[in-house]
Amino acid sequence: MMGARQEVQAALFYEFSLEDHVPQDHLLRSIDRFVDLDSIRVHLADFYSHTGRPSIDPELLIRMLLVGYCFGIRSERRLCEEVHLNLAYRCFCRLDLSDRVPDHSTFSKNRHGRFRESELLRHLFEKTVARCIEEGLVSGQRMAVDASLIEADANKQNSTPKEDWDPAQVDPADAPRAVREYLDTLDEAAFGAASEVQPKFTSHSDPASQWTAARKGPAFFSYSDNYLIDTDHGVIVDVEATRSTRQAEVGSTKTM
Repeated sequence: MMGARQEVQAALFYEFSLEDHVPQDHLLRSIDRFVDLDSIRVHLADFYSHTGRPSIDPELLIRMLLVGYCFGIRSERRLCEEVHLNLAYRCFCRLDLSDRVPDHSTFSKNRHGRFRESELLRHLFEKTVARCIEEGLVSGQRMAVDASLIEADANKQNSTPKEDWDPAQVDPADAPRAVREYLDTLDEAAFGAASEVQPKFTSHSDPASQWTAARKGPAFFSYSDNYLIDTDHGVIVDVEATRSTRQAEVGSTKTM
């Protein structure tokens, strides 16, 4: 006969292990074996106050970002929601069922504050490359260079034609962060000094991005992400972002 779920009194105590509910072959289990974030607290020590309430653990924020990168979750708000709901994500982030997930605004404050000022993400990248070298995954014998267009978060409707744009008239004190950073890099070979040719349009919100039609379709604002790859195992050993111009110079960070 057809069974029915029996309604019983809720249990007063539960015994629950996240480890028991995450498959052994889950992608994050494979990655977690190689994640070493012990150095980030020392690297960030000068960017935290020695007084006041304890902050959110930076290792938690990095682990959550790794989840977002691995599963294509680009929205920080959605990433927080997914980590809150997904048991595998919680387990990877060292969160128990009762632990609170950081607010999405915390990521913005840290990424554009401590993480950017300390170059934490570059530090973690170079640590990963060094680990790959130690494990014999990088030979340094056969290299390839590639560049990918990354569409900028900028709209043509909020831009200025080249004949109307004059950086000298921009007041850095009243400008948003992206504009201030652009003004600071005007003389760098990868950005402002990459070419004497002025772009057809300049974005008000992200003037360092380049107006380009390199994909042979509708033009858009973009950056170029330049990779140096060791072809033996497809390991990226260096990366540098530039404006999407062929004259841009990419400087090596000498991670090897």
